[in-house]
Amino acid sequence: MKIDLIKKEYLKKLKLLNHYNKKYYDESKPELSDADYDLFKKEIQKIEEKYSFLKTLDSPTIQVGFKPSKNFKKVSHKIPMLSLANAFSEQDLINFEKKIKNYLSENDNFTISYSTEPKIDGISASLIYKNGKLEKGLSRGDGTEGEDITENLKTLKDIPRKVLHKDFPQEIDIRGEVFIQNSDFKNLKDKFANPRNAASGSLRQKNPDDTRKIPLKFIAYTFGHEKGLLIYNQIDFLKKLSDWGFKTNPFNKKITGIKNLIKNYNELEKKRADIDFDIDGIVYKVNDFAMQKRLGNVASAPRWAIAHKFSSNKAISKILDIEVQVGRTGALTPVAKIKPINIGGVLVSNATLHNEDEINRKDIRVGDTAVIERAGDVIPHILSIDIKKRLKNSKKFIFPEYCPSCGSKTIKEFNKITKKVDAVRRCSSEGYYCDKISIEKLKHFVSKEAFNIEGFGKKIVENFWKLKFIKYPQDIFKLDYSKIEKLDGWGQLSVKNLIYSIDQKKNISLERLIYSLGIRHIGLENAKLLSKHFTSFSKFKNLSVQSDYEDLLNIDGIGETQVNSIKSFFLNKTNLRVLNELEKVLVVKKAIQNSDNGLLKNKTFLVTGKLNGISRAELKSLIEKNSGKTVSSVSKKLNYLIIGDKPTKKKIENAKQLRINVINQAEFMRMLNKTS
Repeated sequence: MKIDLIKKEYLKKLKLLNHYNKKYYDESKPELSDADYDLFKKEIQKIEEKYSFLKTLDSPTIQVGFKPSKNFKKVSHKIPMLSLANAFSEQDLINFEKKIKNYLSENDNFTISYSTEPKIDGISASLIYKNGKLEKGLSRGDGTEGEDITENLKTLKDIPRKVLHKDFPQEIDIRGEVFIQNSDFKNLKDKFANPRNAASGSLRQKNPDDTRKIPLKFIAYTFGHEKGLLIYNQIDFLKKLSDWGFKTNPFNKKITGIKNLIKNYNELEKKRADIDFDIDGIVYKVNDFAMQKRLGNVASAPRWAIAHKFSSNKAISKILDIEVQVGRTGALTPVAKIKPINIGGVLVSNATLHNEDEINRKDIRVGDTAVIERAGDVIPHILSIDIKKRLKNSKKFIFPEYCPSCGSKTIKEFNKITKKVDAVRRCSSEGYYCDKISIEKLKHFVSKEAFNIEGFGKKIVENFWKLKFIKYPQDIFKLDYSKIEKLDGWGQLSVKNLIYSIDQKKNISLERLIYSLGIRHIGLENAKLLSKHFTSFSKFKNLSVQSDYEDLLNIDGIGETQVNSIKSFFLNKTNLRVLNELEKVLVVKKAIQNSDNGLLKNKTFLVTGKLNGISRAELKSLIEKNSGKTVSSVSKKLNYLIIGDKPTKKKIENAKQLRINVINQAEFMRMLNKTS
């Protein structure tokens, strides 16, 4: 029985890998970062190593890439375009060299020279030349068959149409990488997620004239089949490629010894920020062609080469500027503007510096060379700076004493609970006096957990603010649609949709309205508690006397910090005017007191992934109305994990280990109906 379960899990992982390959290679819409993809492949390979009988033809150790697109003619590669095994540590490289020596029956003193070549994060291409003329250009495809993208590749200036050198082979398959430089990608970043996606999408244009408009580059690094090649090692071949008119990587080197490979790896990783194209590691190839031939290949990769990947969540870049942003609650957050760098498949140009204390503690300055970390979905931040590379005229960053938006004095509040002064400095203005705070308040007001007005996102808020269409929340419900219709990008249909979206939200629950006001320390859960306490908008709006505030302390979950924030909110006349105006245009539903004997009594739920036709907040509300509870993490206390599109894989795995029921959205709704 155990074997059946292992086989089932293995086949499920293979199916998922095929899905990821299709998204990455065929659709140019990767769902995993390169690092997560490598880890997922490693999981499958570990299962195969433990249970070798499971291995199928779909194994990642056999398959390469994804089957060619139907949009282009399929052409077989005379010699397969293999993938590379990965190394992540010095020990991996030691093991790699040890396997080579064992295979060749050589002792530990045997010396191996490597051609070390930066691994460009682009799209592999194969260029077939006969008698010096480019006859065909293919994509990698699944490694065995590629797509005929000849006409698109011919639009690249880096690819010679003819090679007239006498020593150019009679026939040769030149292989390399198509990519877009980071400096060129700046003009395309609104259309593509990253430079690699831009290169892939551009090569798949049906019309070569569309490909011609994209600044694609090509760097050559190897060959497939050949007739008449009189070169005997990789370094000489790279030099000859340059003679023939092909561009090669300027950081290619010949290196001997693992320690020297590591030294070069560390040096190149530090230079990544200064290179105008994305590299995600270094490829090490046994330099001698005769030795390569002796070593041969395993199913999907050569024995004589390996890719040493850079850290998936760290990179080195230069701090170009430090900006101080003002948030909804007045918090001043410093943000480092860095030279764009690819970290784990994401192009990063900003990194949070957290607060004033963090800048002072690390002595972070404009012009510094810094280590940037991006782990998971965490906002990129500065891990450390390299003092040795600091400019001589560098100046210490002075945090503003006055708000950069409204000029109000900035303050650090004393926290009565911790008995310490807060690390965060804040704008001291109240209400809607500060423009930056006002804009952020409006963004919060229309956000998903608040009013959730479809088609009214952050950019719309900023644009309407600049045009003076909105200043306060109530202005959203009094827009002059005739003016909007005249704006670029707007028309009768889009305005009609906006009117519909706004009108739909004029009817709202009390808890969402309270949350939408953006009162400091009042999150969605606290808003729910307050709505149940007040039951109606009029009672909440008229909160003013001291006894009312003291009464709030009796609500389980509401403390002194929350009460002080609510009190501060109601002491501001602008906030009171906003509430009065909103009362005129909204229908606020009274809070429904949840039954203690509802349909989902004693059941706990957690949601992961995107839901269909219902927001996560609405689903949570539905659960609570039926006496169920929602939790924030997978634990033994959880009864049901509800999964939507693109759920968090780790949560599902943890749930299965704890034997927690994993259900989809439809199953939850059926369960709710059956229970009723």
